[in-house]
Amino acid sequence: MRAVKAFSIVVSLFVGAPSASAQSGVASSVLPGAKVRGAATLRFLGLPLYQARLFTVGGGALNWSQDFGIELTYLRDLTQYDLVEATMREFKRTGGTLPLEAKLNACFDAVGKGDRYLAISDGPDNIGFWRNGVRTCTLTYPQIKQRFMGIFVGENTRSKPFTRKLTGS
Repeated sequence: MRAVKAFSIVVSLFVGAPSASAQSGVASSVLPGAKVRGAATLRFLGLPLYQARLFTVGGGALNWSQDFGIELTYLRDLTQYDLVEATMREFKRTGGTLPLEAKLNACFDAVGKGDRYLAISDGPDNIGFWRNGVRTCTLTYPQIKQRFMGIFVGENTRSKPFTRKLTGS
């Protein structure tokens, strides 16, 4: 159960209240040509935790050498602590702890049902975050794109069916 809460918290990192089209506008303005590649709802024991959308250039296949975005729309309330701790646990599970807790606390606030977080990579070492269409921070760390985005679309995700649907595979 703790692992599920951690995963739902990490997923909660990406959601906000403005409309999906508002977030899509942010995605296309920051990532020219961005289109939705895939979408998926993460569920645990049948309960929906969040909806995710993957934005790639032209809606093409995920290519780690290109920038892309992931948007999470939360379907439940999560605290800032839950979001940050879940992300830290996923970092540890997928490749080792990273010294980013303070930066994550600056990036993420508690979310409620309908809130959205959008993460867009800018090269391998930077990810910009928007909450409900408003820029919140840039996370900078070596290979952060692979480590953070990999939680959702990497080789070692918690839900392979979710990841396949999200990546349009």
